[in-house]
Amino acid sequence: MIPWSIIYLISEWVIRLVMLVYVPRQRNAAASRTWLLFIFLLPWPGLLFYALVGRIYLPKHRLERQASASKKIRVVQEQMLSCRSPRPSLPPNVTPLANLATRLGDFEPLDGNQVELLTDYAASLDRLIADIDAARQHVHLLYYIYDDDVTGRRVADALVRATARGVKCRVLMDAVGCKRALRRLAPIMRAKGIEVTALLPVGLFRRNAARFDLRNHRKIAVVDGRIGYTGSQNITNGQFVAGFPNEEMVVRVAGPAVWQLQAVFLADRYLETNTLLEGPESFPEPGQAGEAIAQVVPSGPGYRRENGQELMITLLYAARARVVLTTPYFVPDEPFLAALLSAARRGVAVHLVVSAHANQTLTQLAQRSFYDELLAAGVNIHLYEPRFLHAKYMTIDHEVALIGSANIDIRSFALNAEIEIMFYDARVVAELRRIQERYFAHSTLLTTEEWARRPLVAQTLQGIARLADSFL
Repeated sequence: MIPWSIIYLISEWVIRLVMLVYVPRQRNAAASRTWLLFIFLLPWPGLLFYALVGRIYLPKHRLERQASASKKIRVVQEQMLSCRSPRPSLPPNVTPLANLATRLGDFEPLDGNQVELLTDYAASLDRLIADIDAARQHVHLLYYIYDDDVTGRRVADALVRATARGVKCRVLMDAVGCKRALRRLAPIMRAKGIEVTALLPVGLFRRNAARFDLRNHRKIAVVDGRIGYTGSQNITNGQFVAGFPNEEMVVRVAGPAVWQLQAVFLADRYLETNTLLEGPESFPEPGQAGEAIAQVVPSGPGYRRENGQELMITLLYAARARVVLTTPYFVPDEPFLAALLSAARRGVAVHLVVSAHANQTLTQLAQRSFYDELLAAGVNIHLYEPRFLHAKYMTIDHEVALIGSANIDIRSFALNAEIEIMFYDARVVAELRRIQERYFAHSTLLTTEEWARRPLVAQTLQGIARLADSFL
């Protein structure tokens, strides 16, 4: 009889060899290396963990509904564009970027938008609540984190007041990020007439359940189809790092771009409920609210390509003079890193703004493992000190800004549903530049000499953490 130890050893090598063939066919090279390293070191635990979270998999019915929603978006958009002026004129160097964004996310650039940038945490929430209190037809909220805390209950109270006036309120909450609110606060909200829907619900025995790490990370608010919010801020007290309150970037939009935010909200609701809201109430004629040209770009596993990553990389290669990238989590994949280094090496002034403080130790270690390469290429790394900087946006030269919910990591690129909004407007970029200058003034500029003096233990831990980039 063959000893169990030999059988176990043989099984480990069978797993290694089979997964060596299987994994590279399912994931990109960087993710495959991470998973294969894990599987070769611990074959059985690696196989089980890969089966749970290794494959970027959505149930067939979700993919079909995403395709159906995208088709409906294109039809509705054609109807909306038919009553508007032709596509806005863009500079020749920007037009290809808009064309790519349209192919990636279905939406055309639209002019006539009014844009406000909100960076004060409490003030942006106050503004949202004021808009909810002024709502007359509907309020639509979609958030990755909606917490059962003081902030969450303030917003819920505003929704209750709106519902009492006859306003239809619908809230989409990610099933994992909003777990506590779905358990405690959602029943109270539903009892008051507010529609609350869990996005991507999970469960071992739930039919067609989503993987727990494929999340809807978007942050969207739409009021009466005329005012929209998106950006980095969740509905929560915002104290991710003790002693360092969150600082966010929220964009409030009035104008045709709200149509596009509304369409993303309704498509996500359709994926869960299989019902689609249409008509003039959802898409009222917005008129000319301002002069900014804007374009919404959604991304996520349902699109079967990494929309956000492809767009950001293209923007980096298109940059001619200046790039400022602000992100709380910077663990890029190889194509993104190559594009960023290329921009710096060809003489573009590249600035990376990250928080000096972290709420995820492993992620921060992995993030710091990239600093050597960035500094060597001439990237300016600004460590923001006053708060935990949770803002997520980038500016390219003096013409293009991209603001949204995506981090610079494989999770946001490949696993999460995200939302970005592109602005082709020098005034928006100029206002962002004033904010960026404030970041620089309150940051420590990392130097090559200083970074080279970090302890060997820190260098080792950072290198090891980088190997786990596909898990972060």
